[in-house]
Amino acid sequence: MGVVYHTHFLDYFEAARTEAFRAMGLVYRELETRGVMMPVVEANVRYRRPARYDDRLLIETRLPGDGTPQVRLPTRYRVRRTGDEQTLVEGDVTLCFMDAERRRPVRAPDDVRAIFD
Repeated sequence: MGVVYHTHFLDYFEAARTEAFRAMGLVYRELETRGVMMPVVEANVRYRRPARYDDRLLIETRLPGDGTPQVRLPTRYRVRRTGDEQTLVEGDVTLCFMDAERRRPVRAPDDVRAIFD
């Protein structure tokens, strides 16, 4: 078909989110060593136009909402070709802060909340 397989966009979102968090000073691996996980609890993808093999894609990552996460952290994505403003794919992914041992939702750690203030 010559187009990017639809589920790959969730992988692209994860990579973009990881890099956006790292740029903010939030390193996921460090959270895990402290016993905090951030699993995806909801994902929605809207396909507007196909991305083709060898397209250079730009994934814009935004953190909508009031700015400071509590237990859930919504993220929003827009995919377009580099140098083109036309939206190819949009997505929303919600993460949840979770105690890794108990597997129960927890409030975002204070230092993480401070990053978003």
